Amino acid sequence: MVNREKIEEGVRLLLEGIGEDTGREGLLETPQRIARMYEELFAGMDQDAAEPLSRQFEVRDGGIVLEKDITFYSVCEHHMLPFFGKAHVAYLPDGHVAGLSKLARTVEVYARRLQLQERLTAQVADALMENLHPKGVMVLLEAEHMCMAMRGIKKPGSRTVTVAARGAFERDAALQENFYRMLDR
Repeated sequence: MVNREKIEEGVRLLLEGIGEDTGREGLLETPQRIARMYEELFAGMDQDAAEPLSRQFEVRDGGIVLEKDITFYSVCEHHMLPFFGKAHVAYLPDGHVAGLSKLARTVEVYARRLQLQERLTAQVADALMENLHPKGVMVLLEAEHMCMAMRGIKKPGSRTVTVAARGAFERDAALQENFYRMLDR
């Protein structure tokens, strides 16, 4: 749970640390604005990914279910700068499916935490395996990291791609290839 008072105090100290006057007009309400923003950005800290995946529907036979181009925003735990991009989430049902919006909600739960893209990718895949019990899962995230674009190496537009495969997707190269073909459509 976000502690607004601590965030406000921390923002004031940060502003002082960079040489700003915390009493100047443009900064008077900045600590409160940042605290509200962090409450939104890190809302996933208090959420359980099992909740959106708990509502399921029975299916007799099903091929790959793919929800692609799920926009996400997260914050890198190393520099506390944003990274954002698209998530592509696929699973092979074994008798049950979740509503399509539930896949996006699962991505959102994990993205709204201090994160590493590699961990986020694995967490989404593992949540689907644990809650939907599918035959397999494959998750691909592609994102631009502001720590690469704004500072350090300063390479805006570069994208990082991470992949997690579980179950049948992990073992079956043809299934993986089908996933990649579906992304190109």
